[in-house]
Amino acid sequence: MALGWLALALLAMAGGIMAQENGPVQPVPYSHKLHAGDMKLKCAQCHVNPDPGETMTLPKPAVCGACHAGKYDREIKWTRVYEVPSFVYFSHRAHVKAGNTCEECHGPVATRTQLARETDLTMGGCMNCHREKKASIDCTFCHEQRN
Repeated sequence: MALGWLALALLAMAGGIMAQENGPVQPVPYSHKLHAGDMKLKCAQCHVNPDPGETMTLPKPAVCGACHAGKYDREIKWTRVYEVPSFVYFSHRAHVKAGNTCEECHGPVATRTQLARETDLTMGGCMNCHREKKASIDCTFCHEQRN
């Protein structure tokens, strides 16, 4: 019986490892390992942070076309790997200004040929990080107050 539970636990762990390596299929093959790793491009070169600074955008064709002339003349429908729920206030700009790195939330992106969710971005994961960094864990810090 114990051996059966051990086998299930090992299979579950293997599944978790596979989930890290196999992210969603993208419309264009893109390697962060090549671009951010080997070529040392900074995240913000492709992921723009327009005002008010809440989101880092997904690359537009013109961004890709700056290096890959003529290949990207229409919108690319990237499949999101991460998305902040609409009921959460989150500012990438505020987190970067506070000294957080992209890798803290998104994992070692520069070593990945394909992206998948690698870190705990649930409310519990975010609260653990806030506790570690001595940031507010008051509900209204990240959520609109509701009556």
